[in-house]
Amino acid sequence: MNTLRSLREKAGLSQCELSKILDVTQSTVSMWETGVTFPRRRILIKLSSVFNCSIYEFLKDCESKQS
Repeated sequence: MNTLRSLREKAGLSQCELSKILDVTQSTVSMWETGVTFPRRRILIKLSSVFNCSIYEFLKDCESKQS
């Protein structure tokens, strides 16, 4: 998920720091960023709040992967 990685890096957060904010493991964040898995709705809501963006920003990555 390129959007997540870009937003995280722009915010100056490590995967570990973001994982603590979201109450998930660092490996979970890594799997999202590499496209192995996708965050659930509850996490998407938290992500949009953390990065002050629309949930759609994250869904675009999912849509482009399916195309």
